[in-house]
Amino acid sequence: MRNLTYIPLSATRAYAGLCRVSRTLAILYQMFQLWLTLRLSRPDLVVLSQGGNWDGFAYAHICRKLKLRYILISQKASDIHWPPDFYRAQCRALHGQAEASWFVSDHNQRLTEEQLAITLPHADVVRNPFLVDYAAPVAWPGDDGVTRLACIGRLYPMEKGQDILLRVLAQPNWRERPLHVDFYGTGTGQVALEAMAQHLGLENVTFHGHVDDIPAIWQSHHGLVLPSRCEGLPLVLVECMLVGRIAITTDVGGSAEVLNDNITGFLASAPTEAAFDDAMERAWTRRSDWSTIARTAATAIRDQVPADPSAELMLKIVDLAATTAGPTG
Repeated sequence: MRNLTYIPLSATRAYAGLCRVSRTLAILYQMFQLWLTLRLSRPDLVVLSQGGNWDGFAYAHICRKLKLRYILISQKASDIHWPPDFYRAQCRALHGQAEASWFVSDHNQRLTEEQLAITLPHADVVRNPFLVDYAAPVAWPGDDGVTRLACIGRLYPMEKGQDILLRVLAQPNWRERPLHVDFYGTGTGQVALEAMAQHLGLENVTFHGHVDDIPAIWQSHHGLVLPSRCEGLPLVLVECMLVGRIAITTDVGGSAEVLNDNITGFLASAPTEAAFDDAMERAWTRRSDWSTIARTAATAIRDQVPADPSAELMLKIVDLAATTAGPTG
C-alpha cells in the first residue's frame, strides 16, 4: 500500500515552485503524477479518501479512464456544500461507478444520495480511528469551582461555527458564570476568531492553537462544546464520549446518531445562537449530573464504535480487493 499523492523528494522543489506560480498548474502536476503512478503500477484497488463527498472526482476520473477499481470514503457531506451543476454528472459517476462508497455517518450517505439524486447500492458506514484510549473512561476532573469546556477543531467558522459559541458566551448570563472555554486548533479563521473574542470583551476564553496530546486535554476539562454548522461524524465527539465527558453540540452530520439529547449529552436543534444557547443552558442546569451523563455516554459510544476502527476498515478493503469483480468501465 502506498500514498498515491506522495511527491518524490527530487520533485518537491519543482512542485513548490508551481504552487507559488499557479495553484492550477500545481494541481495539474499532481494529477499527472497520479495518472503516471497508477498507469505504471496498476493496483488491484485504489482507496480515495475525500474530505467532502465530491472532492475526489478528478482522482476517480483518472481511475475510470485507466479502468481501475476504486473505493470512495467521504469524510463529510454538508447541507451548505452542494456539488455545482457543472460537476454533477462527474460526481454521480464518481460514486455510482465506485466498487464501494463509504461514509462516516448515515446522514452523510442519505444527503449525498439526495444531492446527486442517486441510490448507491454499495454504500456503507465506516468509522475513523480515534486518539484516546478505548479501554476505559478517564477519571473525572477535580473541582476548583470553575467549569471547563474544550472546543476542539479547525478554526474555520464557516463549518465549525466557533463564532456562534463566542456570541453565546458574550451574553450577560454566561459572562457572569464560573465557566471557561478553551479553544484548541488552528485554521484560516484563527486571527479573525481571536480578534472577535477580543472585540466582544470575552475574558472567559483562551486560544491554545494546535496541540498534539489530545488525551491530556480531557484531564482538566469537564466536557466538549462544538457549535458546528456541518460535520461528517465529529471525531472529537466520539473521543469526548469515550473518555467519559459531556458533550454540547449541534444536530448536524452524524452527531445525533451517536449522542442522545439530554441523556448522553446535549444537542442544539440547529447551528444558531438561540439553539446553541438553549443547549448550553439545559446542560448548565444539570451540572450536578454531568459525571453520570458522561458515564452513560461512555458506555453508549462503545456500542457504536469498535475498539480498532482502522483494523475493521482494513479488513473491508482487503476483502473487497480480493473479490473477482471486473474493473470499472
